[in-house]
Amino acid sequence: MQSEYMYELLAKVKDGDQQAFQAMYDATYQDVYRTVSFLVDHQQDREDIMNEIYMQMWTSLANYDLNRPFHFWLHGLVIRQVQRFRVKGWRRFRIFERIRIFSREEHHWDHPAVVTEGTNQEILQALQKLTDKQRTVTILRFFHEYTLEEIAVLLDIPLGTVKSRYHAGLQALRKHVGNLPPERMEQLHDYGTQNP
Repeated sequence: MQSEYMYELLAKVKDGDQQAFQAMYDATYQDVYRTVSFLVDHQQDREDIMNEIYMQMWTSLANYDLNRPFHFWLHGLVIRQVQRFRVKGWRRFRIFERIRIFSREEHHWDHPAVVTEGTNQEILQALQKLTDKQRTVTILRFFHEYTLEEIAVLLDIPLGTVKSRYHAGLQALRKHVGNLPPERMEQLHDYGTQNP
């Protein structure tokens, strides 16, 4: 998706153009869904979060500053909605989720192609073994190619905390996936390069 095209859509959406919002949804859905899928295990939960993300986007765009990078703003919105979901999840009784876990199929990464396309299956499974905090930093770093400083801003946490989670996540991934290069994991970038 081209930045110029997105900014044209943004300007139209800010003027209340619903067709432009639909075009923006179409242009961003795959990237957003993929990110949510890496961060949230259950299909129904993902769908609920996706609805919240786009409802929040619609209500927030009127105040969006066109001088800000769109994808950075969008990924911040995604992360905040996932975090809100997790907070709510800790507060509610999880019996229905447990029933779902016991009744679902064995295959842990049974996602649509939009999630796994271009991403090594071994890496997908290894990512699921990270803590939520490690996985969030890892996905933002490798799949969206944010710097550690940008991730600290997105997550509103100290840079030292980001570095610690990043390092711990890399160490855990190296345990589960053979022969990862020390700094850059090119297989992970298969995902990132699909997002202009």
